[in-house]
Amino acid sequence: MKNTPNSNRLHIGIFGKTNSGKSSLLNAITEQDISIVSEIEGTTTDSVTKAMEFLPFGPVLFIDTAGLEDNTPLGRLRVKKSLEELKRTDFALLVMDATKIDMAFYKDQEIQFKKYNIPFQLILNKSDLLTEEMKSTIKKIFPKAIFVSTKERSSILNLKNEILKEIQKENEEPKLLGDLVPYNGKVIMVVPVDSEAPKGRLILPQVQLLRECLDHGIKSYVVRDTELQSALDDIKDIDLVITDSQAFKNVDKILDNRAKLTSFSILFARQKGDLNDLVRGVKKLKSLNHGDRILIAETCTHNTSHEDIGRVKIPKLVRNYCGKEIEFDFMGGKDFPEDLSKYSLVIHCGACMINKKLMQSRIDESMSLNVPITNYGLVIAEVTGILDKSLEIFK
Repeated sequence: MKNTPNSNRLHIGIFGKTNSGKSSLLNAITEQDISIVSEIEGTTTDSVTKAMEFLPFGPVLFIDTAGLEDNTPLGRLRVKKSLEELKRTDFALLVMDATKIDMAFYKDQEIQFKKYNIPFQLILNKSDLLTEEMKSTIKKIFPKAIFVSTKERSSILNLKNEILKEIQKENEEPKLLGDLVPYNGKVIMVVPVDSEAPKGRLILPQVQLLRECLDHGIKSYVVRDTELQSALDDIKDIDLVITDSQAFKNVDKILDNRAKLTSFSILFARQKGDLNDLVRGVKKLKSLNHGDRILIAETCTHNTSHEDIGRVKIPKLVRNYCGKEIEFDFMGGKDFPEDLSKYSLVIHCGACMINKKLMQSRIDESMSLNVPITNYGLVIAEVTGILDKSLEIFK
């Protein structure tokens, strides 16, 4: 994998009314024709994304959204989808047509950004149509706004510099294991190969863990569970064994307390959200009742098989553990219910395909409705009786 995964990029959302010049702005910033530009209102009907290296900051993902003011039935659906993008936005650009200042619209969007704790920059587009006197008057109302014209490259360069100043204030995404294992430490990654494993390649969590080991000078060894015993005989003083959650029980038996143990999924649970909240959520398994409904949420979409972890294995494990008739609903990709109140528990995947902001938004939504939320790895650790052991590395 030569490119940084989108889930690891800072997400910059571009929001504004229809025909305010959002798409033209994205094209100007990226210096590419990413979004279709037209004088016809509502040209952008769905979010358009563009990953790029925003130097000297690094990898970012721009999200060009549909206009936020469209009262047609279809338009309201577009607005709803645009507002959904707030949940994964780390930094927002609010674009307004400088010739059509709408204070009420600005206040409404300011409230939305505060709701999701999103820092934002107001951009007044089409500034080439303003006189200096008009700019001066607007500056008194919006002293921190940036005037931009997509027809003037100097104003775009100035905007990019201002964006860089703001996003450089953002905190670095938490590490996966660089703060858990010392420099020159040793890690064994256990990667079972079954029908769900992609032919000829590793999956994203495994690749990211390998890269982090390289970045932090940690020695990493990758084996299947069938070769784990031999690897333990060869390698001494192991700091941590990381396994695919599905092999937890077998790996724990082979390891026999010779090293600390956790899973890829649990490491991602800590990086992408609040691990303590997710650990508290898994305790709900002990108090489930007949007829309770659980949501299984995963962020990638793929063909399912008889070995699918989310749709087959976890429901079976949970029913066997609880001894209850539990109902399950399934959602994949960016889909997530607006109303979680009918669920007794949400079991989420490791979230390697989404950024921390979106995962934390889902945790917050669940917690606000008193619906416990946890993830695949924690569930499997709990039902196999090794939850405490799988969390020792974090203490």
